[in-house]
Amino acid sequence: MTQQSSTSNRRVVANVFRGCIGNLIEWYDWFVYAAFSVFFAPVFFPSESQTAQLLSAAVVFAVGFLMRPLGGYILGRFADRYGRRNALTLSVLLMAAGSLLIAVTPGFATIGILAPVILVLARLLQGLSVGGEFGSSATYLSEVATPGRRGFFSSFQYVSIVLGQLCALGVQIILLQILTPAQMDSWGWRVPFVIGAVAAVTVMIIRRGMDESPQYLAEKQRVAALGAGAAKQEGTLRTLMQYRKSFALVFALAIGGTVCYYTYTTYLQKYMINTAGMDKETVAWISFCALFVYMCMQPLAGALSDKIGRRKVMLFFGAGATLLTVPIMTTLGHVSNALVAFCLMMAGLTIVTAYSALSPIVKAELFPTKVRALGVGLPHALVTAVFGGTAEPIALGLKQAGHEGAFFYYVSACALLTWIAAYFMKETRGDSMLDSADSGAKESTSTPVASPDSLVGSSNPSTVDFPSATVQYAETGTKSLIDEGPTSPR
Repeated sequence: MTQQSSTSNRRVVANVFRGCIGNLIEWYDWFVYAAFSVFFAPVFFPSESQTAQLLSAAVVFAVGFLMRPLGGYILGRFADRYGRRNALTLSVLLMAAGSLLIAVTPGFATIGILAPVILVLARLLQGLSVGGEFGSSATYLSEVATPGRRGFFSSFQYVSIVLGQLCALGVQIILLQILTPAQMDSWGWRVPFVIGAVAAVTVMIIRRGMDESPQYLAEKQRVAALGAGAAKQEGTLRTLMQYRKSFALVFALAIGGTVCYYTYTTYLQKYMINTAGMDKETVAWISFCALFVYMCMQPLAGALSDKIGRRKVMLFFGAGATLLTVPIMTTLGHVSNALVAFCLMMAGLTIVTAYSALSPIVKAELFPTKVRALGVGLPHALVTAVFGGTAEPIALGLKQAGHEGAFFYYVSACALLTWIAAYFMKETRGDSMLDSADSGAKESTSTPVASPDSLVGSSNPSTVDFPSATVQYAETGTKSLIDEGPTSPR
């Protein structure tokens, strides 16, 4: 390995780290709400029924999802126009504000109906942040990753997402050990939100050292050569609709993956407490251990997709989740042994790994640079709003109505939709828009280019070497709209 290639690899790793660390904190803040809702639900939603309190907290959790499409659009458009780094920095700032607001809001007994109202406002702000984070982060990681290892490097987006959840559970476990139940219910649940707000500010400073992706910089050079008219096409819905099939494919792929992800990582903790009757501390440990193993599996699945292709791995997820969700969930509801519960949770998470590890790269490979962040972020955010945010309320609502088992069939049906989408999906591992000249380049060149939607269906796009191969990280830093200082150490 030459010194230049070694330096380049270190720079890739450094940028992947900076991209992921912010993702970690944002998802820590997001999952803290889910992890601690069993403690603060009585503070904001007085009720005699534990299920009713959890249902109210879950509805607010779902309300945060309503802002995700708006966040996916605003920050996706922002990332395509003004840079991935700027969008990622802004999203962290929004999350910090939302977390701090939750941390300092008094309970229902103090300010009455204003308490849940403020909680909803904070979740809307966090939803805006997370809605924009996914598309910008997936785009950034896929663009800075080494060609041939994009599945591996982009899988670290979900490593950071799960690590954020693990940090939330870890804080929960520590607080359960050092605080009494009364202290936890009174003020202990506020501690993790304060931690999240402080950490988000720290990450915002770290992200000031991120390099902008070479593909985005090459796209800006192309647009500058074409003039102001081309710049107006970046990150617009009109441009995105030139890739309608890709948009629909991302939407369909995300339905089953999103519902399964939130079922096995978020709802399962409440399911084991509320249905299986396990105590909170035991469930926290089961979830922590299972999620840790799940996190470690992400790079393995990503690397596997670099070898055998994205489509085969996604088909495994669709088939496994469709056939095994009902037996796994039904059995888990009658389990009291912690080890058995852990094994069942791991069975579900192993299946979900085949989706989550590939989710960023599969979606990023379907869109050109000029609309990639919006193309990844908006349909993904729409799915999480409609399906991810409603998964837990649907589950708890069906339980309260006495039809809890119906939810398991709902999850299986969603997974079947993803399998169908993956079946008709074209393999993108060696035929990606990340390796193709932007289709918009035909305005100024006669070089063959990939046509919109050529990655969906059976057509074979013509590809050319992407010009960013000649762009060096150390020479292409761009000035941040948020940070007026240098982009990174030279």
